[in-house]
Amino acid sequence: MITWLGRFAAAFRFLTIIPLPGSLGTTEDELAGATPFFPLVGLLLGCIVVPIVWLLHLLLPPLVTAVLITLVLLAFSGGLHLDGLADTADGFFSSRPKEKILEIMRDSATGAMGVIALVILLLLKVACLSSLDANLLPVVLLMPLAGRTAILLMMALLPYARPQGGLATLFYSRRSKMVALWSLVFFAAVAWLAAGVQGGMVVLAVVLLVVLFGWFCRLKIGGATGDTLGAACELAEVAVALIFVIRVGGQS
Repeated sequence: MITWLGRFAAAFRFLTIIPLPGSLGTTEDELAGATPFFPLVGLLLGCIVVPIVWLLHLLLPPLVTAVLITLVLLAFSGGLHLDGLADTADGFFSSRPKEKILEIMRDSATGAMGVIALVILLLLKVACLSSLDANLLPVVLLMPLAGRTAILLMMALLPYARPQGGLATLFYSRRSKMVALWSLVFFAAVAWLAAGVQGGMVVLAVVLLVVLFGWFCRLKIGGATGDTLGAACELAEVAVALIFVIRVGGQS
């Protein structure tokens, strides 16, 4: 029981900046075995943000609410996944060979393509969230879960691209397609319960996005890195919001 709690705590510590008391979840073994708990952490974050969003929606205009929701969602991880998106954009759109792309992605400085990617993604999130009304709560519930599920799907699809190792090496040491399958089934069940057919469309969209982005990553660098996993998380979150906007638009 302690082992499973430690692995859940390790997943929570890695995926969020919310502090936990004690030393549970701080060992390398606990962190290596934390990936099966990524979807549970995603769902927990969604459950935390839902009452915050409900209150904001009552008190503030839609656009202001959308900006604050976006801020809360990125604050959970301290911008870790957004940083991965920026590094990925800088490397992938540099028109360089694989080795140089990986070198650019490791650089802590953010270039023009990274800034553009961040601005577009954040604008998309704000625009989509500000367009929603009744569907806002299921969207913010599913966004963190979709992002953390996308990470596991990417890990199942792609090998690790850095021969010298990196941040995601520890997780890749115990990667399993069964973990990815479990995360997808869990995501699909929660999405269906939260939003019915719209939830099913969200799951299909996230799977398609991961497959296409995974193909692009393999083409560019031959696999995945911690940065591309973070990028997949952010892209999956915005995909959830986009699907709800498309569905609502079709019904109005």
